[in-house]
Amino acid sequence: MLPDRGPRRRPAGAVRAGWLLLGWILVGLGIVGALLPLMPTTIFLILAAGCFARSSPRLEAGLLDHPRFGPALRAWRTERAIPTRGKIGACAGMALGLLFFEMGAHPSFAVTSAVAVLLLGCALWIVTRPAPGRCP
Repeated sequence: MLPDRGPRRRPAGAVRAGWLLLGWILVGLGIVGALLPLMPTTIFLILAAGCFARSSPRLEAGLLDHPRFGPALRAWRTERAIPTRGKIGACAGMALGLLFFEMGAHPSFAVTSAVAVLLLGCALWIVTRPAPGRCP
């Protein structure tokens, strides 16, 4: 069960429609990410759930209850945790992305190094998140 954060005021009119539209765009990007190996999925769905929380509780519940993506979304929301499988997939995807970048773009050593340092920083942040159920 998700923690109760008290009553949430939903924005009205155009603001609510904007959150709803952004949520659907993020779901679309998440679907593309599920089909393309180098594009992330879960982060787009996490953001979509946040948008739907401000516009459509029914759609938010649908994402959180999804059989495949729901557990990871709930783990992030309740514990700020990333499952081990997700950590491995994210780090492998970043390494593969760096390899494809190097092979396809043939950037200078400085550019490759800068991108590698950025990706390493992201990977370190990801692996230091707790696993679900292991939070203090």
